[in-house]
Amino acid sequence: MTHSLHRHGTMENLQEDYVVFAIAAQTVNAKGKAPVFGEFYKIVNKYNPVFSGDMKTGNILAVGLEAIANGHQDNSIVHAVYTDKEVVAQVLKELKEADLGLSIVVSGLLDHVDACCNKAGIERHTIEHSLGIHGNAKRLPNDQVLEISTMCGHGMVAFNLINHMVDEIKAGGKTPQQAADELAAQCHCGIVNPARAAALLKLMAE
Repeated sequence: MTHSLHRHGTMENLQEDYVVFAIAAQTVNAKGKAPVFGEFYKIVNKYNPVFSGDMKTGNILAVGLEAIANGHQDNSIVHAVYTDKEVVAQVLKELKEADLGLSIVVSGLLDHVDACCNKAGIERHTIEHSLGIHGNAKRLPNDQVLEISTMCGHGMVAFNLINHMVDEIKAGGKTPQQAADELAAQCHCGIVNPARAAALLKLMAE
C-alpha cells in the first residue's frame, strides 16, 4: 500500500506526474540502511526531481536538501517526483545498476510505468490500484480541488488552503508556481508535484 496511490486526475494531467520512492522491509533488512537511503537520494537528485523528501525529515521546501541528505534513518521512506516518464526510466535504470537492496515503488499511469520498467530492464513485481473514494462523496470538494489535495497522500494539503491560493492568484498576490510551492511545502513526505499543481491552480484561477 502506498500513500501516493490515490492521485485524482485526468489521463492528460497525470501523464506528467510520477513518484519514485524507496523503502526497506522494516522487520527484514532495515537495520543499517540509513546510508543506503543516502545513496538512493543522490541518484534520484541527479535527475532533477520537481520535489523530494524523506518522511523522517521533511520535504525539500520545508527543511532543505542538506537536512534531508543528512537526516536519513534506517526506517526512512525517501521520495522524488518527476514530470517526464523518460527521466523516470533513466532513474530506474541507474537504481537497478546500483542494486541498493531497497524496495523501489513507482506511482503513475500503469502503461507509462510499465514502459519505464521495460526501458530500464526491470520486470515489475506488483501492481496496486486505488479503488476510489467510498462513502458520502457529496461532502467532498470539487474535482479541481481533489486533483491537488490528493497529491499529498496523508491529506496535509487542506481544501480551504487550495481555494485560498486560487484567490491569491486571482488577486495578483501570488503566481501559480508560488502558490503551488506553498501547498507542496505542507506535504511532509515530499510527494506533491508542484509543477502539476501550478498548472491546475492556473486553470482554477482563470
